[in-house]
Amino acid sequence: MKTWKKFFTLILPVLIVVLSLLPIKTAFAEETDAVYDKIMDRGELIVGLSADYAPYEFHANVDGKDTIVGFDVAIAQKIADDLGVDLKIEELGFDALLGALKTGKIDLIISGMAPTVERLKEVDFSTAYMDVQQRVIVRKEDQDTFKTTDDFEGIKVGVQKQSTQEELAKNELTGSIPTSLQKVPDIIMNLKNKKVDAVILEGPVAEAYVDRNDDLVFADVEFVEGEKQTAIAMAKNTPILKERVNASIQTIKDNNLLDGYKKDAAALMFEDNENFIQKYGRFYLNGAGYTIFLAFIGVLFGGILGGILALMKLSKSKILRALAIIYIEYVRGTPLLVQIFIVYFGTGVLGLDLSKLAAGCIALSLNSGAYVAEIVRAGINAVNKGQLEAARSLGMTQPQAMRYIILPQAIKNILPALGNEFVTVIKESSVVSVIGVSELIFQAGNVQGASFKPFLPYLVVSLIYFVLTFTISRLLGVAERRMSTSD
Repeated sequence: MKTWKKFFTLILPVLIVVLSLLPIKTAFAEETDAVYDKIMDRGELIVGLSADYAPYEFHANVDGKDTIVGFDVAIAQKIADDLGVDLKIEELGFDALLGALKTGKIDLIISGMAPTVERLKEVDFSTAYMDVQQRVIVRKEDQDTFKTTDDFEGIKVGVQKQSTQEELAKNELTGSIPTSLQKVPDIIMNLKNKKVDAVILEGPVAEAYVDRNDDLVFADVEFVEGEKQTAIAMAKNTPILKERVNASIQTIKDNNLLDGYKKDAAALMFEDNENFIQKYGRFYLNGAGYTIFLAFIGVLFGGILGGILALMKLSKSKILRALAIIYIEYVRGTPLLVQIFIVYFGTGVLGLDLSKLAAGCIALSLNSGAYVAEIVRAGINAVNKGQLEAARSLGMTQPQAMRYIILPQAIKNILPALGNEFVTVIKESSVVSVIGVSELIFQAGNVQGASFKPFLPYLVVSLIYFVLTFTISRLLGVAERRMSTSD
């Protein structure tokens, strides 16, 4: 026993000295914040939002330039100014914002978002910068039908997907059938077209739509949990950023800056000195340009990838055939929307900072490649096998025979199918709007949010799509006829 005591007496001072030299983190250690450091090093604050939610955020013509405005944007600018950095707005679909935040694509979400139990599990929130009441909008002829939350048995109620309004419809409108959509203008269009009989929106947004639509009114319905706190979302473990954001919010509250931000937004919302085409024509031109570019890149690189996959599938190598089959079946068996999310958010997890446009082009190319592969394979198989044998008997190698004899004939056979794939990609490119690529559908949503016209923007888009696809179909028909006459 004495031996052990002597041992501890000798070793204890040594252990104390060693432990004192170790970099042990204590409760008083200096806080670290990788996101804040990244913002300061970059000199830029990246804020994500969904700009179809006037007066929070929407598109407007400012000094002849399309600009995202609204009081959320003004708050974002205030925070950036207080941090001493530039502000960059990343426009995304509302249901893609949290994914973008968690994968580091954006630094903050300022988009009328409320802290909920589910969201707090994934991200942190600032102190609230605004309290708003939830309102129920109905058609004017139904105003007397809906007086309390008990009057909605079997009634379809339009709400925004993944929102607090969705939870209110489920929890407080007794027996209602929530219809969840991504964009507020689409919800209003459903109400006006009698697809739903009521809509739940935040007070400022609801007031804007009721003011601009004489056939819509507020229902005298009050919610128990109808007050919502709007806050700013940020990644977890960002103590310094959260402190700085909260300080900016407190400054806004102390100086009543939000009232001024709201007035500025309202002034831009109701500028009507131009007709619809003059005011929003540039949105459609911009969207059409992006749509054509996406389709061209998708078919071009999809065609290259599809050709390689087709040759792999026709190869004598079991490994190459297996790889081609797995890829083709996987891509054709999963939705394009899922593939876009995998490319955009998955590359962020891997540390690759792809832009929205690059991610959209890659996803469309990878998707198109699987379908083009089957088109090319069918075209090659349609060429008589005797031609390959004849080429080989003349001394050509397999690659030479494929290049000079088989593929030229196969291309003539598959040209109509490739043209149809081009037309299909033009229409399918609309899916990339969910990650904020400014193609036609995305721009139509922007016009909806800024103009408060839920139907007309989509009617214009449908006409533009028809012109694009009809023109391309005719051009492909001319090319096909010329190739057939050159035989």
